[in-house]
Amino acid sequence: MAPLCFWLLAGLLTGASSQVIGMEPKELRRRLHAIIPEIRHGRQLIVVTTRGWNDTKATVQLFARPEGEPAAWQAFGKPFPAVVGAHGFGWGIGLHGTGEPEAPCKVEGDRRAPAGVFKLYSVFGLASPDRVRFLHFPYRQVTSTTEAVDDPRSKYYNRIVNREVVSRPDWSTSESMQRVGGRYRFGVMVEHNWGQLPGYGSCIFLHLWGGADHGTSGCTAMGSPDMNRLLHWLDARQDPLVVQLPLGEYVKRRASWDLPALKAGS
Repeated sequence: MAPLCFWLLAGLLTGASSQVIGMEPKELRRRLHAIIPEIRHGRQLIVVTTRGWNDTKATVQLFARPEGEPAAWQAFGKPFPAVVGAHGFGWGIGLHGTGEPEAPCKVEGDRRAPAGVFKLYSVFGLASPDRVRFLHFPYRQVTSTTEAVDDPRSKYYNRIVNREVVSRPDWSTSESMQRVGGRYRFGVMVEHNWGQLPGYGSCIFLHLWGGADHGTSGCTAMGSPDMNRLLHWLDARQDPLVVQLPLGEYVKRRASWDLPALKAGS
């Protein structure tokens, strides 16, 4: 079990950011929304589940439903394997709220993937835009100056930036995305902690994996054929969301959050 997230974060970031250390506890209070309207209005859903909070291996299922009158979610294709953070899941910050204090919570550097419900921001990849015309989603090409900023002190925290166009880079740590290579050949940026609360996790992606036994630093990773299917299916006009939860939490929230039934064995 994780302690209250305020104290966990303070312990990790002591001396790093006066904005974090001096923050009122009420801003960090953990709570879940009973209803998530974005799910009820959405028409594409990526569901990622694990057996428990500390498990790395995951199952991904894609769901869609037609426009117009409320309709039941329909599975799109078969479930496929993925991996999440090397230390499993921790509640993130998203459309679901901020989670529950009794369970682990996502903080910077903990090697947990964020649990919850999140919007998707954009697809990224090494290919030039003319090579990805099949996409129905905003696309950003990764170049030698593309960086993912993970410094909680920076105003660019939890953002992908082009270092060439930033007049005064204010970060001391970042990830040069092109240097990552094959794992970032294609990916999708997840809107976790999109309000940039310092220290609560940054630059969360769906991306290609290094193998079925290799957990990530906090992202969700999958094989190339499955990523290819996901990218051809994903459509910004359908308001897609990603739901990431341990299976027990998923079952508990399914009815109130209007989540689809999962296939047996998920």
